[in-house]
Amino acid sequence: MAALLPPGSDALFWAGAGACLAAGGLLVAAAGRGPRTPCLLALFWALGVLCQATAALAPGPAGPWPPAERALGALLRAIDAAGFPHADTAALLKALLAGRREGLDAATVAAFRDAGAAHILALSGLHLGILYGILQGALAWMGHSRAATAARSALSVGAAGFFLLMTGASPSLVRAFLFICLNELSRLLPGRRRHLTAIFFAALTLQLAVSPGVVSSLGFQLSYLALLGIVLVHPRLEAWYPAGHRADPVRRIWSAMALTLSCQAFTAPLVWLRFHTFPRHFLLTNLGALPLTEGFILCSLPALLPGCPQGIKNLADAVGQALLYFLETVAAI
Repeated sequence: MAALLPPGSDALFWAGAGACLAAGGLLVAAAGRGPRTPCLLALFWALGVLCQATAALAPGPAGPWPPAERALGALLRAIDAAGFPHADTAALLKALLAGRREGLDAATVAAFRDAGAAHILALSGLHLGILYGILQGALAWMGHSRAATAARSALSVGAAGFFLLMTGASPSLVRAFLFICLNELSRLLPGRRRHLTAIFFAALTLQLAVSPGVVSSLGFQLSYLALLGIVLVHPRLEAWYPAGHRADPVRRIWSAMALTLSCQAFTAPLVWLRFHTFPRHFLLTNLGALPLTEGFILCSLPALLPGCPQGIKNLADAVGQALLYFLETVAAI
């Protein structure tokens, strides 16, 4: 419904309230119906109406948080001062880490779009997820004791929250932040299993409850549709190639393909509805571009530190250039 409504339509009030009802319906569909199902759906509907009315009466945002704004400026200056051999490497890193695309030329933006990788260029939950994974690896030295796990969770949530404030808190980033919070919370609760389906519904409900009108955001719609595909389809596709006892690179490739197909199956109809286009080479693009994007960010972070050896900067530059060359090649097919 939200995808069909014009921006600013009064019907978005009911779309926001209906979104909470839809979240309740999805939860019922996943968990099964019971005698209290009507009460549950009515509760979700009332929650959406109340929160949408509260959001309509609340004052607008107060503006960026000064410490986060200063941190963003420091990040941009560090990228400029890193001294990458190619200027477009710094421009690409600004887009991937800060959402600043002003330095990218029109040909680069067109290559991302034509190759079906526009989602990589737009700062989203994908980038926060990559940074979260890098941070988890960097904090692995803390061990697995209860105190170490709690400290690692606090650092991860704090860093993710600060990055969210620093980069503008888009709906997709908020979704990723909620996933991180819920994942770390379930990690700290003994005896609780971290189930992706439960985290999905909890994050969806929380985000809609706080801001039901966000359902009209294209970023919100695409983000949750992609996750819905991962929840419903990806496990079934991945099961077609069962895991063995040894490392199997072919299975890793199949798992990545299954992930891409699962997301595309749910997001492609909305993309076609909004833009009347379909990325023909999406499978090839994601298989090559996503690992290169993750590698580029991983290599670039130490390159921003003072006194970083030039060899690391050259490596980050080479990976960034490889990403650009790959997407330009795919776009030209």
